[in-house]
Amino acid sequence: MAGGAATPAADHVARNREAWDRMAAEYVASGRANWASEEATWGIFGVPEAHIGMLPDDLAGMETAELGCGTAYVSAWLARRGARPVGIDNSPKQLETARRFQQEFGIEVPLHLGDAERTPFADESFDFAISEYGAAIWCDPYRWIPEAARILRPGGRLSFLGNSVLLMLCTPADDEDAPVTGRLERPLFGMHRFSWSDGAVEFHLPHGAMMRLLRESGFEIEDLVEVAIPEGATTRRPFVTAEWSRRWPAEEVWKVRKR
Repeated sequence: MAGGAATPAADHVARNREAWDRMAAEYVASGRANWASEEATWGIFGVPEAHIGMLPDDLAGMETAELGCGTAYVSAWLARRGARPVGIDNSPKQLETARRFQQEFGIEVPLHLGDAERTPFADESFDFAISEYGAAIWCDPYRWIPEAARILRPGGRLSFLGNSVLLMLCTPADDEDAPVTGRLERPLFGMHRFSWSDGAVEFHLPHGAMMRLLRESGFEIEDLVEVAIPEGATTRRPFVTAEWSRRWPAEEVWKVRKR
């Protein structure tokens, strides 16, 4: 059975497609660097895989899905480790970049233009699903997490990384372009949808709400990693500094398994 094609797309899907088509050129250089790297590194500070464990120890032969694949470098890392990945993304421009990199680096991965909240994939098609940002923040968790559960086989795993709850709480409400502060700037209760002035829409849930959603969707929670950045790590992102991120987690990783 295919995904929720009969369910109308929410307004954020079109808004995020427009935003990411506009931003796609900014991610070509970093996408190429990640495609060229044999080492998997994660998030805006490039934290090594050994510090986080986003990936299963043995990917050989696994059917995998990257949800919100962007330039698809994660799918390339999966393919190099013996997986059989597919990627899906909402932005045609991002997928154009991904296809150029496939030709440049000689790794062919099926790529789908579409919404990770309503994928075209059959029930129980995959052993592992992953999102580094992507669906993890740009899709409504109340839609994409049940969809991820639908397409995973029993025992299949899901790993996803995005901004931490604490970072979102410390993001100024009256100046979204200002870096995060050391104060609570936003309420925890009611946290869900964040609409930005550039038209893009993100989604973030408190830990309790996320835990309930994951369990209700059929997942067992294996780990929540509040990411500590390595010594000397830097980022080109203006919304958070390394100094802040050495004191508090700017990002977090959820690792869950389908029952």
